[in-house]
Amino acid sequence: MSALQLLWFVLIGVLFAGFFFLDGFDYGVGMAVETLAHDENERDQLVETIGPVWDANEVWLITAGGAMFASFPFWYASLFSGYYLILAFILVGLIIRGVSFEFRDKSPMPKKRRWDKALALGSAMVPFLLGIMFVSMIHGMPIDAKGNFDAGFFDYFNWISIVGGIALLLLTYLHGINYIALKTTGPVQERARNYAQFLYWVLYVGEVVFAILLLFMTDFLSVHPIGTLVMLVLIVATSVYAHAAVFKNRNMAAFISSGLTLVSLVALIFIGLFPRVLISSISPKYDLLIQNASSTEYTLTVMTIATCCLLPFVLAYTIWAYWIFRKRIAMPAIPEVK
Repeated sequence: MSALQLLWFVLIGVLFAGFFFLDGFDYGVGMAVETLAHDENERDQLVETIGPVWDANEVWLITAGGAMFASFPFWYASLFSGYYLILAFILVGLIIRGVSFEFRDKSPMPKKRRWDKALALGSAMVPFLLGIMFVSMIHGMPIDAKGNFDAGFFDYFNWISIVGGIALLLLTYLHGINYIALKTTGPVQERARNYAQFLYWVLYVGEVVFAILLLFMTDFLSVHPIGTLVMLVLIVATSVYAHAAVFKNRNMAAFISSGLTLVSLVALIFIGLFPRVLISSISPKYDLLIQNASSTEYTLTVMTIATCCLLPFVLAYTIWAYWIFRKRIAMPAIPEVK
């Protein structure tokens, strides 16, 4: 395995971590439109918190997929063909969610409620199905010597993958309501704090169940015992810190900590996979490895140079956008025209 192969494996992990940190709260806010807001003014207030940034946040997912295609084409081919239906439903969720922002803004009140529900549905579909995909992937899939999947329903949907999907759904929801507490004022902010105070107790149960299933249904503990245990401890520690911050009304600390919980989950997956990118449940000799799934050294070199040139501008724009829209959103978010 070359240094560039290792670098791009890490960079893809960083891109997915950035996606879950940034777009994770978008999904949480989208679900909160139906579960947290009590009236249309509050729903407008919640949508306004992510209105300027949600589409830019989704670019991290597109970039992660593009980077995987360019740097690890065999990983991309096997993953996207094996998870074709799940990825198709993820795309449906993204489309539903994306168009709902525009249609709810231009629809009269009776129809506007339909798009509020569509926003919540799309926001729930994506993290749940991504959790199913990533966790079933680390459990191991029936991959043959050619990298083809011969999987059935229960290879995708089993105990650990369903728990993983629900856990990711809850993590993004908590990340979203922590963002709401940070970005809003009034009753919806207080309600977000109350929801978070209760839901973290539920999350602890989910994390314990997920950790037990991870230890018994994957090979992470035998392959990378120290890294696996450290990441599990970090997931729990950041959750506890976020919970404590919620009780103390430290909104920024709670938001950052819930984001770091998601980052730690991505790190756990990538550390456990290393040096593999896909795990075969048929035989370890059919595992897809970093060294034989990557592009040529020349391709990786060109990509590295391009990334070094472009990444500073992307990060600078992201920081600038969040700085510009840093103020809290009061209710009503959209003043009535008299």
